[in-house]
Amino acid sequence: GATYHGQKSCSLTSMATTSFFPAKPLGCYGDGGAIFTNDEQMAEKLQMLRNHGQAKRYHHDMIGLNGRMDTLQAAIVSAKLKHFDAEIEKRNQAAMLYTELLKSVVKTPEIDPANLSSWAQYTIRTDNRDALREKLSDADIPTAVHYPIPLNDQKAFAYLNNTETFPVAQKLSQEVMSLPMHAFITEEEIRTVCKAIKA
Repeated sequence: GATYHGQKSCSLTSMATTSFFPAKPLGCYGDGGAIFTNDEQMAEKLQMLRNHGQAKRYHHDMIGLNGRMDTLQAAIVSAKLKHFDAEIEKRNQAAMLYTELLKSVVKTPEIDPANLSSWAQYTIRTDNRDALREKLSDADIPTAVHYPIPLNDQKAFAYLNNTETFPVAQKLSQEVMSLPMHAFITEEEIRTVCKAIKA
């Protein structure tokens, strides 16, 4: 749903991926995702890889995996796709209202005028994140901290021994929090969240 100079984000490179995780702007009700490519050879190879490396049934040309999305999830995404552009517009309206109400209170996200975000999350930055999250929770306002541990601090990358080499990532991991965001959030709900943050 996001665009760069009017071009859909998943069409900007020779290959791109997206998730249909239920909380995503275009989400299914279980597991799913998609890969986009304009390269026919790459598409053929990807189709084989997602289907146990099979070129045809019981003929495995490479080692693959079972990465097929089930029919029910595909049907859900297909039905939701018809409404996707309208929902992206609603998400952008919600984000603009959040920004207008919070820009002098916390650090709000900035989107280049040439771009359009799909607003999977509306994430703010604040020095007192944990205290603010607690206060919002007391007011029955849900928040989330996505990716609270930077990649350089993940056990999988411990062999790189680079914990101190990404100060911006370290700082952001302590400051970011996401507010309620979806296509059907009302102006009243946004104003309630912002009033609680200001308080």
